[in-house]
Amino acid sequence: MRAPVVCAVVVAGGCGSRFGNPGGKQLVNVAGRPMLTWSIMAFDRSMYVGHIVVVCPPERRDEMRRLAIDPFEFQTPITFTDAGETRQDSTRAGIEAVPTGFDYVSIHDGARPLITTEAINIAIASLLGDASVDGVVCGQPAIDTLKIVDGNRIVETPPRSMYWAAQTPQIFKLDVVRRAHEEAIRQGFVGTDDSSLVERMGGCVMCVESPRDNLKVTLPEDLRPVTAILLGRMSDAESVQDTGIIARSPLR
Repeated sequence: MRAPVVCAVVVAGGCGSRFGNPGGKQLVNVAGRPMLTWSIMAFDRSMYVGHIVVVCPPERRDEMRRLAIDPFEFQTPITFTDAGETRQDSTRAGIEAVPTGFDYVSIHDGARPLITTEAINIAIASLLGDASVDGVVCGQPAIDTLKIVDGNRIVETPPRSMYWAAQTPQIFKLDVVRRAHEEAIRQGFVGTDDSSLVERMGGCVMCVESPRDNLKVTLPEDLRPVTAILLGRMSDAESVQDTGIIARSPLR
């Protein structure tokens, strides 16, 4: 295979206000490793990924490197850039920090520690295999009945067959997503995710189904199912081969 063409941007800039941890949630221990480490591990093992940019507050950079990166034998170069005031600011900073030589960027929430290398590779291959597509969004078709509500009154029940729950990673042609962020700045637009910025400027984005257990940790109670899933993977020999990594030294 040719040299990797994707740079992964892992966004770890949240303050953890909903999680209830003033130091954020990225370094919370989950199944024996910091939450952020699990996400980095998955990208580190992808044959498509040649660089990883971690977006975090500048005052936490040393701590994140010491606890979530240095104790582990990552093969992919990892650099940092400073988080912005909003998630959109942070993802833009990550995109701007992509080194030269990469044509694609994969943007991922550091609070989704259950993403697998297999899911990353499938999503990237879907984008690389279709020149007409500007990006792909990992997600799942909606399975719950959806309601449109005004106040607390239901006004419509749309057909759920047209709805997906969007996750990350979201992978784009680098030049396209850079233009989308520049256009959003010019027009003062704030989207709910990076795909919405590409969509509004006419870009073609495709949904790619990823595992339903690619959960995002938002509240403390989210740690229980996430930890159970990770421990289950670690107890399975095949999954350990896919997601395991040997620590150089214990976390302090």
